[in-house]
Amino acid sequence: MRISERGYGEEGRERLTLVPENVDDLWHLSHVLEPGDRVEGDTTRRIQRDDDRMRDTGGQREHVFVTLEVDDVEFARFANRLRVSGVIVACSREDQLNAHHTINVEEHDEITVEKHFKPDQTERLEEATEAAENPDVAIATVEEGAAYVHTVQQYGTEEYASFTKPTGKGEYSRPREELFAELAEALSHLDADAVILAGPGFTKQDARDYIAEEYRDLAERVTVVDTSAAGDRGVHEVLKRGAVDEVQKETRIAKEASLIDELTENIATGAKATYGPEDVAEAAEFGAVETLLVVDDRLRTERQGGGDWEIDVNEVIESVERQGGDVVVFSAAFAPGEQLSNLGGIAAILRYRLQ
Repeated sequence: MRISERGYGEEGRERLTLVPENVDDLWHLSHVLEPGDRVEGDTTRRIQRDDDRMRDTGGQREHVFVTLEVDDVEFARFANRLRVSGVIVACSREDQLNAHHTINVEEHDEITVEKHFKPDQTERLEEATEAAENPDVAIATVEEGAAYVHTVQQYGTEEYASFTKPTGKGEYSRPREELFAELAEALSHLDADAVILAGPGFTKQDARDYIAEEYRDLAERVTVVDTSAAGDRGVHEVLKRGAVDEVQKETRIAKEASLIDELTENIATGAKATYGPEDVAEAAEFGAVETLLVVDDRLRTERQGGGDWEIDVNEVIESVERQGGDVVVFSAAFAPGEQLSNLGGIAAILRYRLQ
């Protein structure tokens, strides 16, 4: 994320001109923008005409500059765009005022956001700005007969490629080098700045040796890590052990994996942890919350008045921060966020046990 301009608008609202530089940035914005915010940007709109020279033919698209009062925000993950919908409150064509419109924000589009930013939203934008300087990371996990490649995104991990076929002896087996070649070719095509190669046993090291011999440029970017499994389980182990942090100083999902493990361990042992909106709110009231964990999509739903929590989540967050606690907003798209959702979408690691 690039912030190209800062300022203030009406009623003390902060104005930020933002340029999302990748799909991660679009995802961040989807959790920052809320109904009632103002968003300005260039767009196209179908203009209806009806004059002596041209009767209404359904309209023609024209470029306009609009300011929307936001009604809805949708992150179209697979289309790599953010859809911001609302009512036009200012426009380069006055005849379009008060109409509904949708701005499609894509990578490298410039928009201006005017709103009262909450602390966690400001922190999210700062993290996105800092993340632009971090290297791209791929996690490759390999075991006998199977290899997987995952990319590391700020909104989670995604499987980029997988290869499965028996290796070794047998009628349907093939040489291990064929599997290693497919893996290396996929990693070379992905062209990540860093590759973490993981898996059980000696297979990963054999794959590393093959890459070193056949793909020397790629080998310079490979770090080998031991895990007990390949695939999704192997990826989780890599994140939990902090291997990604060695190449990305601040990795959102690695932090989430570690925190959810600490939380679930504390819950299992009856130690310093609590979960669910009412219990977490009570812990915050007593000043017992050391780290507040909340899922991003649930947080957004509650803030927009569409949830069923009987607490004011903003008051809980402000209370935790006022008393020196940390607030971590989890991604619902990643496994730790899914685990937290199963615990009610909000939980806390405590300074001391309440009961």
